[in-house]
Amino acid sequence: MIKLVNAKAYKIGVDVGGTNTDAALLHGTTVLGSCKVVTTQDVMTGVRESVAQVMRESAVNPAQVGAVMVGTTHFLNALVQRKHLSRTGILRLCGPTSRALPPMVDWPDDLRSVIDGGTAFGDGGVEFNGAQITPLDEAAIRRQCAVWRQADIKSIAVTGVFSLVNPECEIRAARIIAEELPAATISLSHEIGQNGLLQRESATILNASLQALGQTTVSAFQAAFAELDLQATLYLTQNDGTLMSAAYAARYPVQTIASGPTNSMRGAAFLTGLDDAAVVDIGGTTTDIGIIASGFPRTKSEGATLAGVQTNFRVPDVLSIGLGGGSVVRNDNGVSIGPDSVGHQLTSKARCYGGDTLTATDLVVAQGRVELGDASLVADIDKPLLDDAQHSINQRIEEIIDRMKPSAEPVAAIFVGGGSVLVSGELEGVSEVIIPEHFGAANAIGAAIAQVSGETDRIVSLESISRDAALEETIATARERAVAAGAESTTLEIAHVYETPLAYLPGNAVRLVAKVVGDLRA
Repeated sequence: MIKLVNAKAYKIGVDVGGTNTDAALLHGTTVLGSCKVVTTQDVMTGVRESVAQVMRESAVNPAQVGAVMVGTTHFLNALVQRKHLSRTGILRLCGPTSRALPPMVDWPDDLRSVIDGGTAFGDGGVEFNGAQITPLDEAAIRRQCAVWRQADIKSIAVTGVFSLVNPECEIRAARIIAEELPAATISLSHEIGQNGLLQRESATILNASLQALGQTTVSAFQAAFAELDLQATLYLTQNDGTLMSAAYAARYPVQTIASGPTNSMRGAAFLTGLDDAAVVDIGGTTTDIGIIASGFPRTKSEGATLAGVQTNFRVPDVLSIGLGGGSVVRNDNGVSIGPDSVGHQLTSKARCYGGDTLTATDLVVAQGRVELGDASLVADIDKPLLDDAQHSINQRIEEIIDRMKPSAEPVAAIFVGGGSVLVSGELEGVSEVIIPEHFGAANAIGAAIAQVSGETDRIVSLESISRDAALEETIATARERAVAAGAESTTLEIAHVYETPLAYLPGNAVRLVAKVVGDLRA
């Protein structure tokens, strides 16, 4: 029976992982259903299956779904596997300065060889206070475009020194490149990274190399949902736990990387109502542990390393270990679990499914704590082995929670992910073990309830502008970026504003960071 409600009242969250693809269907803040399917080789088949299943089981008409929010590892996988990446031309606008360390100097050789489409140093760039280093050399940029055209380079990354202070040289360079190479995609560093030239430049190059894949991936998602008669608006989740429109994601695909752990933590907070806790996400291969504070993931202070490349993205502070439902169990001179895993082959290789590999899932089936496969196939596992294995699992989880929690005091721990069934009994250093309903699809639920954000990170000299005016400009830019990403302007709220005096720079310099969040635009 189809439920008749107001048009576009439902939303679907999808999280595409390496082993499983999860989907959850929500009506407002009520979770109506969730499901988990094996991630398929072509990805999109698994996405279609998960969405079709959750709609079927919840008896919802596709016409009633207003939005689909997707978190995906697609772009990180491309970087890790060195596949589907575009050769990228690199332009650094720096005048005679900042040339000692070339772009990609600290990159893995194999990744650099795939992406490097030629580097050019050009006049331009600004000082920390916005003063011009040298005038932009437009003729030199046009000559470099001719070189890239000859090499069939269609992806360009542009980075200007201190362009977060004044992006004009990057914007002008982009106009010239667009005239000379009209088919090229262009990534500008002031739109992507934060302060720190090499890290911001690296993030921009990664984004440029992923833009063509971003366009095809977004189109593939849209086609997959169209096959299900879904006319819903598509959004992708980014690494700070918020959403961006499909068009925005196609332009800035690098910002989707590391969204999976964020979605899980946001989903855990939503399902439990807790704003401060440890979140333990146990999947088929790994266990990821992070901390939520005020409902959002705690972030790393030093920025993210993506596929061996150091960037300055803020990503969740997550510790991962090789422990999951597919982890291989051995009993040679004591029980050991993982780090190797059967992964998505669990249903063919685990003993409870007729395979010949003893896995962590077999242990919980043998204990009678979960009904999967055929329990008679693991009935011969003796109790001492089960007890030793359970002790080993609990001890490993206790150790990493202890490493991640903010103090020695016990902390509430929320367990999510399909492998949460591995946990049993009390854990030392944990005040409460919580496994919420729909724990297996917390990542998809986190995607479905996400808001939209915009962030600005800049350095200003308070000798040329008042502090209040500088803050107002910084927040206004963050608002503009949130609206561009798909936020409803009337719902925008300031998430945080950071102000850091930079005593090592002259001119009363200060670093200002502002983040604004808002609800999805209808």
